[in-house]
Amino acid sequence: QVTLRAGAELDARQVNQYTLILRAACPGEDEVEGRLFVRVTAGHVLRCDSPFASAEGDVVQVLADVAPRTPLYAVLPQPLGGLTDFPSPSFLQFRLRNHNTPLTLTRRGLVLAPDNGFDPYKDTQTFRLEIEVTDRHGHNCSGAVKVEVLPSRRPHVTFPEPHRAVTVTEAIGPWEVVTQVRARGDNVRYAILAPVAPVLFTIDEVTGEIRSTRRLEVIRAQLLIRAYNALHPDDHATTTVNITVQGTDRQAPRCVPAIFVSQVPETVSPGSTLVTLRCTDSTGTDGCLHYALEGPPSSLSHFCMEGPQLKINTTLDYDSEAMAALGFQITATIVVTVGGQPLQSTRVPVLVTVTPVNEFRPACPNGATFTVPETAAFGSVVGRVAGTDRDYPPDSLEYSLEGGSGSAQPFSIDRRTGEIRVVGSLDSQQQKNYRLVVRLTDTHNDLDPRKRQSRLCDVSVRLQAVPDQLPVCVPEVQELRITAGSPGSRQPVTRLQCHSSPDSAALTYTIVGGNEDGRFRQEGNTLVYLPNDRAEPHPFVLLVEVWGGSGARRRSSLVALVVHVTPRSTPVPPSTTTRHTTLRREPLVVMQTEAVWHPPAWFVAVLTLSGALLLATLGCTARNLLCRIHGCLLSSHSSRAPGKLFLAKSSWDVVEHSRGKEEQGHPHASSPSCLSSTQGQHDGRAQDPRTGRDCFSNSVSEAWRWI
Repeated sequence: QVTLRAGAELDARQVNQYTLILRAACPGEDEVEGRLFVRVTAGHVLRCDSPFASAEGDVVQVLADVAPRTPLYAVLPQPLGGLTDFPSPSFLQFRLRNHNTPLTLTRRGLVLAPDNGFDPYKDTQTFRLEIEVTDRHGHNCSGAVKVEVLPSRRPHVTFPEPHRAVTVTEAIGPWEVVTQVRARGDNVRYAILAPVAPVLFTIDEVTGEIRSTRRLEVIRAQLLIRAYNALHPDDHATTTVNITVQGTDRQAPRCVPAIFVSQVPETVSPGSTLVTLRCTDSTGTDGCLHYALEGPPSSLSHFCMEGPQLKINTTLDYDSEAMAALGFQITATIVVTVGGQPLQSTRVPVLVTVTPVNEFRPACPNGATFTVPETAAFGSVVGRVAGTDRDYPPDSLEYSLEGGSGSAQPFSIDRRTGEIRVVGSLDSQQQKNYRLVVRLTDTHNDLDPRKRQSRLCDVSVRLQAVPDQLPVCVPEVQELRITAGSPGSRQPVTRLQCHSSPDSAALTYTIVGGNEDGRFRQEGNTLVYLPNDRAEPHPFVLLVEVWGGSGARRRSSLVALVVHVTPRSTPVPPSTTTRHTTLRREPLVVMQTEAVWHPPAWFVAVLTLSGALLLATLGCTARNLLCRIHGCLLSSHSSRAPGKLFLAKSSWDVVEHSRGKEEQGHPHASSPSCLSSTQGQHDGRAQDPRTGRDCFSNSVSEAWRWI
């Protein structure tokens, strides 16, 4: 008995036949060998792929911080795993055999993460799902998926200090910063858990700064602060902040100036002193005063304190993106304390505005060379001079042409954009290249508008020659018939259809001949007739000259117009003769294409020769047929008995019929010879001994016939 091995899979598309060699032997006998051929045919069977249907099942690894209900595995016909050989997942049913798992299996075969996500604080977790798949025909297969949940790789939210104590004075006013808490982690946000409804303090959700909501009195308060990951709220930590508000036994220092506002140029050197504070405490001395800076890190990096002096720490580059992000203003706060105790402190706000300095000259573009056709219209753009300037704002330049625009320089430049345009006539035959000197001048790069820098740039403009084209009019000759209108009116006759090169200037039309009495006028490309009181028909032959191009490159063509003018009312003499007028109709041209075969000469010769050979062959065939019939008749007469002789009337009988009649009219002249020769001979044939002619005779009727 031959059975299929457990776990084996058959695929007719890969192997459709197996050859098994079987050997069998009985005790004491020789071994017998045989072959078994197993053919595998493709069938409509539901089959799962190898990783999914194997005993171990397919393996999926995910991180613990994956979002809830995230698809982790798809039991679908995909290269990464799932089912194969089925038309669509909508016709399949997926059933989870084991239910001791937080994972979810959807109706379309998707394995989803738990509704509440995985626990990010646990070590590696493993979940096994046994899934059975059934199609609409009742075929089924099963497999397993093992989901390994790995610990999250992102840092957890933690506080460096689980407890913190802060002491402040009762002089702190509303919305002042009391302290600041910081936690480690990603996307950290802060909130006050206790008291649930804080009255004295609030916390900034992003920075963690704790501020007072009103002027503080002597009090002790405890705040429970939570820091959490905004994307994963389950990742959180807490800290306790104890705030003590004490009474003020001494007054805070007094400083001059109480607020410092200044503006400095960007070229100020590091180490320069911006301001020196003059501060005194309640005793009138400054020996126990301490100075410190507070503020955002981006601003603090530019300043430093040396005793009561505020100095520049780094270069203040007005042209940098970092300075532009600060709005060119640097803010900080100088905190002055007595004896280093925050209970007696004074804050001096600092606002420094950085002003620009025009440091760099504009730069010319590389390879400023442009090409323009000589037929370019007025105002056409030749190109753009793209100058650069390193000062802020970048590339704030003004453009101008040295020498201005004129006949020697038919170009202009836009003051803001640097676009060069055509403002005059161009002719490559007169001048092929132009050298323009463009001045670049920077703007808005210094507080003093008079401090401007400029640079001269060379720009080359090359004219591209365009072949001359005469104006073309279709048709060149026209014959027109019009009926004159009322005198003094304006009557359009025709509109000339002319064109020149696409880039040329507009065409102009002028009547140069045939308009002796001035009855016609050319308005653009329209010919206009001015009727008068002429009573007789009159033909006019007009010549219209059409000009194209511009300047010295103007070209012209002539158009001939034959205009037959018929008066509006022509007196007709009385007559009884009826005149039939046939209206002139335009000829109707009908074009019809017929397919005609014109054989070559060699084909006609071959066809003629073949016809001649065919006729000759037919003639020879007919002649041979007649000769065979003649021989057959002669042989039949010789074999018959004399009493049974029969003469058939054939074609040669008819030929000799007339001759036989003549000789029958003289029977005594020839018949005795023919008759005498036939006596005693009954073969039906004889020969006249006198003339030598052959004849046939019948011994019964004694009739004879010449051959």
